Amino acid sequence: MHEVQELLQSVPAVSVYLLVGVVIGLESLGIPLPGEIVLVSSALLASQHGEIDPLILGACASTGAIVGDSIGYAIGRKGGKPLLVWLGRKFPKHFGPHHVATAERAFERWGMWAVFFGRFVALLRIFAGPLAGVLRMPYWKFLIANVLGGIVWAGGTTAVIYYVGIVAEAWLKRFSWLGLVLAVLFGIGSTLVMRRRARKADAGRAAAEAADGTAAEAQPAGSAARGD
Repeated sequence: MHEVQELLQSVPAVSVYLLVGVVIGLESLGIPLPGEIVLVSSALLASQHGEIDPLILGACASTGAIVGDSIGYAIGRKGGKPLLVWLGRKFPKHFGPHHVATAERAFERWGMWAVFFGRFVALLRIFAGPLAGVLRMPYWKFLIANVLGGIVWAGGTTAVIYYVGIVAEAWLKRFSWLGLVLAVLFGIGSTLVMRRRARKADAGRAAAEAADGTAAEAQPAGSAARGD
C-alpha cells in the first residue's frame, strides 16, 4: 500500500488516471492485479492534492472496469471451459478448482446480479467477465450489470475514499498518514481473512460431499457381500 502511494505521488495526474484505468481494466479482464488498492490509494491522493480531479479519476476507473469486463466476457465466450483450465494452471492461487466452483455457484444462484455484486468481492471481480462469457450469459444482461456495477463500485469507491480523506485531513495532520493507512490495511486484511475462511468452508464442504459419495458407493458393495 505504501509503495503504491509513493508511486502515485511521483507521477503526474494524467499518468495516475491512465494507471488506474489500465490496472482496473486488466483486473476486470481476468488478470489478478491489485485494482482496488490502486483505486483507494489514488482517491486518497486526490483528497490531499488538488491536481488530481476525483471526477476524472472516478470516470477513468469506471471506464476501465466496464471495458475490462467486456473484453473478459468476449474472451470467456470464445475460450469456454478450456480457458478456465488453462487459467487454473497459470494462476492456481486465483483460478484453482475451488475458486471456479465458488464463482460458478454464485452465478447459478444470482445470475446477472453476480456480475453487479461481484464488483465488490475481490474473487468475483476477477472472474465475473470471463465466467459470464464461459457460461454464455446473454450479453444484454451482462452489459446492464457490468455498466451499473462498474459505475457504482469504481465511482462510489472514489467518492467515499475522497471525502473520507478530506474529513480526516485534520487528523492526518496530527497523526500523519499512518492512521488512515492502517485503517485501509485493516479493511484489506479483514477481506483476506473472510476469503480464507470461505475457502476453508468450501474445502470442508467438498470433503464432506466426497465422504458421502464414498459411503454411498461402499454400502451397496457391503450389501452384496452379505448376499442381500
